[in-house]
Amino acid sequence: MRPAVEKLVAAWGIAWVSLLLGRAIWRLTPWALEPWTEDLMTTGQKGIYVVWLVANAYLEGYRGFQLRFSPRVVSRAVYLGENPRPLWLILALPFCMSLFHSTRRQMTVSWVFIGALILLIWWVRSLPQPWRGIIDGGVVLGLAWGQLVIWGLFARYLLGHPVAPPNDLPLKKTGAEAAAVG
Repeated sequence: MRPAVEKLVAAWGIAWVSLLLGRAIWRLTPWALEPWTEDLMTTGQKGIYVVWLVANAYLEGYRGFQLRFSPRVVSRAVYLGENPRPLWLILALPFCMSLFHSTRRQMTVSWVFIGALILLIWWVRSLPQPWRGIIDGGVVLGLAWGQLVIWGLFARYLLGHPVAPPNDLPLKKTGAEAAAVG
């Protein structure tokens, strides 16, 4: 496949993940800002908000996104560009998020994380302000960090820097191994 087409297909995967993260950032930002704009917090709650931001910047932004999720998304998007298959193209978002065609361990981690995230979102929505805003503030910071890292890594790829191949693809069986198993 031509390099320009490979990059376009990889951009398709990046766009879907960016759309998912961007939508969450867009929807949560007003909730995160409301405690500040409506003066809903005590001095202690403002301190908790700031500490929560710092904790999320490190735990979610740096450790979760920068070191793990974002490089894996870009790596899988580049792999998708180099190895396009019709179903993978249609399902670019779950493919780039390692929800299928991944090692059993990574798929389990990804699916359990999605399930836990849905439960957490449901719980946080029930919280009153300023607590919902405090939690959403940290989440918005972490998501924005992850989005910027994805875009930065993908921009480097577009400029010609190599991207490590995904380390979570299922192992391919050789002809002899497949015959012995099947």
